[in-house]
This record gives sequence, C-alpha cells and structure tokens, in this order.
Amino acid sequence: MIKPIRSILLASICALLFSLNGYTQSIPQAFKGAQIIPISGEPINNGVLIVENGTITTVGGASTNIPSDANVHNVSGKVIMPGLVDTHSHIGEGDGGDRSSALHPDVRIMDTIDPRSDTFRKALAGGITSVNVMPGSGHLMSGQTVYLKLRPANTIEDMLLVIDEEENIYGGMKMANGTNPIGNPPFPGTRAKSAALVRSLFVKAREYQAKIDAAGGDESKMPPRDIGMEALVQVLEGKRTVHNHTHRHDDILTAIRLSQEFGYDLVLQHVSEAWKVADEIAEAGVPASIITLDSFGGKLEAVDLKNANGKYLEDAGVMVGLHTDDGITDSRLFLRSAALAIREGMSRKGALESLTIANAKMMRIDDRVGTLEKGKDADFIILSGDPFSVYTHVEQTWIEGHNVWNRANEEDRKFATGGYEVFRGEVHTHHTDGGSQ
Repeated sequence: MIKPIRSILLASICALLFSLNGYTQSIPQAFKGAQIIPISGEPINNGVLIVENGTITTVGGASTNIPSDANVHNVSGKVIMPGLVDTHSHIGEGDGGDRSSALHPDVRIMDTIDPRSDTFRKALAGGITSVNVMPGSGHLMSGQTVYLKLRPANTIEDMLLVIDEEENIYGGMKMANGTNPIGNPPFPGTRAKSAALVRSLFVKAREYQAKIDAAGGDESKMPPRDIGMEALVQVLEGKRTVHNHTHRHDDILTAIRLSQEFGYDLVLQHVSEAWKVADEIAEAGVPASIITLDSFGGKLEAVDLKNANGKYLEDAGVMVGLHTDDGITDSRLFLRSAALAIREGMSRKGALESLTIANAKMMRIDDRVGTLEKGKDADFIILSGDPFSVYTHVEQTWIEGHNVWNRANEEDRKFATGGYEVFRGEVHTHHTDGGSQ
C-alpha cells in the first residue's frame, strides 16, 4: 500500500534537511513577550529566550539584549516551557521479544522502529520532544529500550539520544513483573517463579562479567560473545537503566529487592499501588514514573491505582515522573496527565518537573534537556496559555532551534485534532507483544 503524499513529502524533506550533521542553524532566534517557565527557576513574565546553533544561549527578562541579527518572534501572551520528556511510550511501531523465551536482553527495539511513523508527529502535537520507547510488558525482560529525540528523521540513527557511544548504549532495559509476563512455559506460571528466572539470569550475567574481567583484555581468554549477556553486564555496571513495569505493592517491592540484590539502576514504571509503599520507595532511593488515568479499570492488578500517587510519592520524597504509555494515554494529552495529578494534590512545581527534568534525569539526558538553561538543547514548546488549563493548546514544538510542529500549519494541525487513522498514515498490521499498562 502506498503511503499518503504527505508522508512521502515529509520523508524527502527529512532526507534533505534534517540529518544530524546539518540540523542546527547559525541565525539566532529570539522569542520575546511570553511567560517563560524554565523549570530550573521561577517563571519569567514578559521573558526573552534566545537560541542559536541548536542550543539555548539566553533566558531572561524583558530587558535582555537581543542580537541585532536575530530573527525575532513576538510571542506575547503565550507560555514557553521545555519540551516534554516521556519516560514510557510505545510510539514508533516497534516490537520486542517473541514467545520463545520470557527473557530477551539481546533484543533491541531500535531495530524495528519506523522513523517515518506518523505516531511521532502525534507526540510532537502534544509537546513531547524526547521519549523512551519501550517494548511491551508481556515478558519478564522484553528487550532494550531506546531514547529518542523526535527530530524529523530519515533513519533511526538521526533520532538517537546516545547514552554511551563507545558501548553503543541508546536506552535502558525493559523489565516487567506481576500479571503480564505470567503464562505457559517457557513463561513463568507464578510471581515467585518470575523472580527466580530474573535472578538466575543476572547470576549468569555476573559469571559472564567475571570471565571478561579475568581475561584482562586478552582476546584469546575472552568468553564467546553473548550479546544478551553484554547488555546485562551494562546493566550490572550501571551503564544501562532498568525500566520495570510493575503495579501491585508487593510486585513493586520485589522489583526493588532484585535491583538491590544485583546493584542495578532502577526506574519503577506505573506503580499503581505506589501510595501503599511510598515510604519504602523513598527509602530505597528509587525514582517512579507514574501514569494518571481519566478512566480506571482494564486489569485487576491496577484496581487500586490512584491519581493521587504523585502526591503520595512527592510527600515521601521520591523523584516522580509522568508518562503516557501511549497508547494507554494519548501523547497529545500528556499535559493533562500532570493536571490530573495536581487535581489530586501534587504540587504544581512537582507536576511541571514530572513532565520535564525528572524524566530527563531518569533517562540520563538531563545535561541536555528538561530545563531552559544556557547551553542546553533548544527544545521547547509554545503554549496558548497555562500548561494545565483545559483551554490551552500546544501551538508550536521546537527541537534544537527548529520549529518541527506548528498548529497553524494545516497538515500539522491534523495530528492534534484528528482521529486514530490520522497519525497512522495508512492501515498497518502492527502487533505488540502483550501491551504495557
């Protein structure tokens, strides 16, 4: 089936204009008159944001000096804040491990993502500029996630947020416990067996790691290469973060227990019953990426989910992020997720951070995104009003100094207002490996 003309045109433009080597531009762009919410500090009324060569050069008040050669944008009455960071999404039409095993540390979702997928434009319409794209949660370990900057791209390489270039680390590791990965052999039949299988795999990874250390750099003494074990050694060495899908309070504590036993970096995902064990999560020093919903139900283990999770975790001192788990929550409604958390008691400051810098920290990209500060990537969104008002629209999304989505553009607007088929481009036969939420 031939893709719509707009997708073909977009791909052609991407190929010509948006490769990594030629993405930035030298003419300064100045935005004046808006309320700027930098996240790193208090809001600036009638502020000025200046970007050049893909990075932020200045964030200040009305008296800020604007370069004489700058392209000036009058955005009076608008609100500017950092591009949103989503710690858990399934856009891009990728997949993960198959039913041959419950554990697939070798699988990389980046090998299956379509960089031209219109689902990325849907996310841009919601103000999302960076995202952790994950395999589903139908496995104890469904594979390696990928952190993406939503630049218009011709190849997946053009979108990667590199965590460790030397070791080719572009994301974390997706794990899950609870109901989703339980099934018939080779999948575990119980929660206890689930934990045992994970524990056994990490023991093997430790043994593989010990053999590498013992080789001392001598290739002749190295163990046979095992790409799954390589990824797990990266986890054990703290180079790759585990993003663990979990819901029930006992499953949450099991996820923490395993991370402490093997010493790996953990982000708890969903944590529907976080309010029951908020103090324990805080004591463990583990961040939580949560979801809020406007319609509860769907699975028994999430029956006690509360939109007040953000408040409970924030009060306990836990770093809290929000995510879409798109398509559980539409990427276009990500700001609303934080508004629902505020409605149930989370602070406005915490909610703003949960969409930006907190998520950036969980993905280890906070040196580049998450706040509007000098030297950071020029990723920001222009809003028609307060971020948490139901009347507010994302009007423009900018990445590295380029306007990549604009509601005033008729084609772009369709991705903000259209139905399911709009952001799919064509009818795909995509199938996920067990869903997520």
